[in-house]
Amino acid sequence: MKRLLLILLVLISLISCKKEAEDKKVVEVKKPEPIIIEFGFKLNDFDVVQDTIVSGDNFGNILEKQNIGDKKVHQITERIKDSFNLRNIRIGKPYTMLRTKDASKKLQVFIYQADIANYYVVDLRDSVANAYKKQKPISLKRRTIATEISGSLSETLSKAGVNASMAQNLADIYAYSVDFFKIQKGDKFAVTFTEKYINDTIFAGVESLEASFFEYKGKKIYAFPFKQDTASRKVDYYDEEGKVLKNMFLKAPLKFGYRISSKFSTRRFHPVQQRFKAHNGTDYAAAHGTPIVTTASGVVEKTGYTAGNGNFVKVKHNSTYSTQYLHMSKILVRHGQRVSQGDVIGKVGSTGLATGPHVCYRFWKNGVQVDALRQKLPNSEPMNAKFKPRFMAEMAPLKKELDSIAAIKFKK
Repeated sequence: MKRLLLILLVLISLISCKKEAEDKKVVEVKKPEPIIIEFGFKLNDFDVVQDTIVSGDNFGNILEKQNIGDKKVHQITERIKDSFNLRNIRIGKPYTMLRTKDASKKLQVFIYQADIANYYVVDLRDSVANAYKKQKPISLKRRTIATEISGSLSETLSKAGVNASMAQNLADIYAYSVDFFKIQKGDKFAVTFTEKYINDTIFAGVESLEASFFEYKGKKIYAFPFKQDTASRKVDYYDEEGKVLKNMFLKAPLKFGYRISSKFSTRRFHPVQQRFKAHNGTDYAAAHGTPIVTTASGVVEKTGYTAGNGNFVKVKHNSTYSTQYLHMSKILVRHGQRVSQGDVIGKVGSTGLATGPHVCYRFWKNGVQVDALRQKLPNSEPMNAKFKPRFMAEMAPLKKELDSIAAIKFKK
């Protein structure tokens, strides 16, 4: 009896162990295929072909390789030409073809990516092809940063976690206020901006710049975009007092008491040399000693004296423009000095080849002397007084935000 009971206990134990093992056995379950949605299509439903436009490619021959006859291709191109300009297809741009999964691999959809955000869809699933333009989902991220220059502006931005393309935005805004070739460690800046992202992850550029300051050579220069006419696309930048930031050229190098005595000319009879020659400048006659001002901000590139020019000053404004002022009685600036628009740089005189007191104003564009009076230069009109209250109200919270973040960042 005892032996029978022992055998029974052993059998029960074995059955229990077997059941426990079966319970612990891992059942392999095939994971479902992840659903991929792109360009508004469920890619899982198609045979997907991704490629890039190469030399010799065009919409027609790409379709022809998909066993679509010439006649059909012509019908498709005629049908979609008003929605998709096929001549704009460019080498290096990616495209995607969605085909059926069966043996025929019949082309269903052609997608051309014009740029990082925009794409064209040619849908061939119906009997009549249709095309349309779409944009990938774009999100906006607003933030404010404050940092100190460390290397170039682009390098500094990258270290601050900002795409280096922002450097061009800042360079354009401060083109006439900051010499970015001479920024150095210790200079600081802060900027509030909005970035565009595709699908929340892919950087797609700067959407807007709301406010900034650049502390350059100890001076803090603020910049706030503002539209005097809210219906206009034109945006100017102003400092915290509402003064226009981007300095353009003054109409003349003298503030008052002058007249134009001779204009730019390819052939003029020189009153001193008594012969015809080119006159590559504009003469402004004025009383001896009248202050001469620089027409735009920049750096004094050269000062000196020559037999023809007399005492002169040349100012480099940026990579495009330079100006020169001749026949001075007195030079009041030195080589390498930075000057602001309207600063007095000398006095009217008649040194060099001159018959009377005047300043010959010369204007360089891309290294070539041109007629200053005929140049179409951007305006630098002051803000209309009636818009000042609106500007100040919009600017105040932006400036406070910039200053608060900068105070925390640069706290010592």
